[in-house]
Amino acid sequence: MKKVDLFAFVVLVLFLSLFLLFKVEISNVYMSITATHPYLMAFIKFAILATVGEMLALRIKSGVYYTEEFGIFPKMVVWGLLGIWIAFAINVFATGVPRVIEQMGISGFAMSMEAPFSCEKLVGAFCISVMMNTCFAPVFMTVHKITDMHIHQHHGRLKSLIIPVKVKNIISVLDWKVQWNFVFKKTIPLFWIPAHTITFILPANFRVSFAALLSVALGLILTFASLKSTK
Repeated sequence: MKKVDLFAFVVLVLFLSLFLLFKVEISNVYMSITATHPYLMAFIKFAILATVGEMLALRIKSGVYYTEEFGIFPKMVVWGLLGIWIAFAINVFATGVPRVIEQMGISGFAMSMEAPFSCEKLVGAFCISVMMNTCFAPVFMTVHKITDMHIHQHHGRLKSLIIPVKVKNIISVLDWKVQWNFVFKKTIPLFWIPAHTITFILPANFRVSFAALLSVALGLILTFASLKSTK
């Protein structure tokens, strides 16, 4: 274990220790702020956790947590904005899909999603996850890939946040073989649909937080995709 890994481990342990020591106080403050400013909290959660996920991925791929071209601040801003988009999507699909199912003649789904765990809630959570990951996720993943390539093209500099994204140029060089065969065709059915089924089983005020934790996994998945793309 390198010194930087030891340092990262110590920081994590200290953070978790503080959380455990002041669990009630932190939980109350967290729940209060989340209820009052849900989309601001979504920005903060994804800006931190998703960026940490990409740093872990970089460590696996290159042996370091950060490089000058990584662009930690631009990535945090982009991930924060994507986090708001995800929070919107979670609320839209969690509200809309049960209503559509009920319109098809299967009653009780909307109510079951607000109740304790049951077979109906599991089925409902699965249906929501399938719809979100087949309608929203491919677009989201592609947008993220485009913004990530844009930041990389500008060497992680702050100006990448204000320079117009040349979508046409980036899409033309995007490795669609890996994007389809791995990111879409494998990770969506094998990881994201099951993971987001759990997300929608959770109480509504924990869903975005759990999705933000999953963004750490997304960073690792994108690293494997990147490794496949370079082979």
